[in-house]
Amino acid sequence: MSAEVMEVGGGSSPSTAVARGRHGTALFWSELHLVFGRARTWVLLGVLAVVPVIVGVAIRLSGSEGDAQGFLGQVAGNGFFLIVASLALSLPFFLPTAVTVISGESLAGEASLGTLRNLLTAPAGRSRLLAAKMVALAVFCLAATLTVWLAGLIAGFVLFPVGDVVLLSGSTVSLADGLVRALGIAVLIAASLIGLAAIGLFVSSLTSTPLAAMAATFSAFIVSGILGAIPQIDVIHPWLLMYGWTSFADLLRDPPYWDEIVRNLLMQGAYLAVFYAAAWARLTSRDING
Repeated sequence: MSAEVMEVGGGSSPSTAVARGRHGTALFWSELHLVFGRARTWVLLGVLAVVPVIVGVAIRLSGSEGDAQGFLGQVAGNGFFLIVASLALSLPFFLPTAVTVISGESLAGEASLGTLRNLLTAPAGRSRLLAAKMVALAVFCLAATLTVWLAGLIAGFVLFPVGDVVLLSGSTVSLADGLVRALGIAVLIAASLIGLAAIGLFVSSLTSTPLAAMAATFSAFIVSGILGAIPQIDVIHPWLLMYGWTSFADLLRDPPYWDEIVRNLLMQGAYLAVFYAAAWARLTSRDING
């Protein structure tokens, strides 16, 4: 393996001080600085924040939900549902795309700059680096879903009346209870994206070209979606990355249905374990002098 592939450094333009300070606990904070210090990260979060606004304005201007079904069909009557509808609409494409971009460049982007060569001279240093990057990716997943949650909250409260929430089971809970459930949905969706983030981290360890890593990660996401849409191979559907993503809706039942939620979390944990281990094996076995 060439030296330039192994020279994992800063994202777009990290300072030398940040690169030198990435040891121990400073390593994690440095990774957060790299992720949230990039302009593209804030562009992605900005796009996610716009989704609830566009949906809310469109429904407001139309004067009704039209033929919309599910959560989208309840937005005009209660702005609370704009939060849930926006999260649901963002999950199939916008949120995975954002995670693909950030995770795909996590190692490949740094390899293209090579600012952490000294850190990678020891396997233990590489292990800490990889752990810090995975945790930073998890934080981004949560930040992305909370961005949609907050934007949906603000837009929903500004554009529509709000009140008690009628759950999928037919019972009614207070608005405060509903908001807590919606926050739980955001956290659950963030956890659902962890498997994709781990895939991106692994793919990123294979190349020094960020665009290639992003494309490969997104391709894996698309392939998983295609496989999930083929009924003839439904035997493998429960093992696909996105199979349990829609289980978040079970938090809006009284009481919540936990079976599918727990199964989804276990599946994401399995994807995390497999691809994180693969990324660790790849990173720690590289020869930086070769």
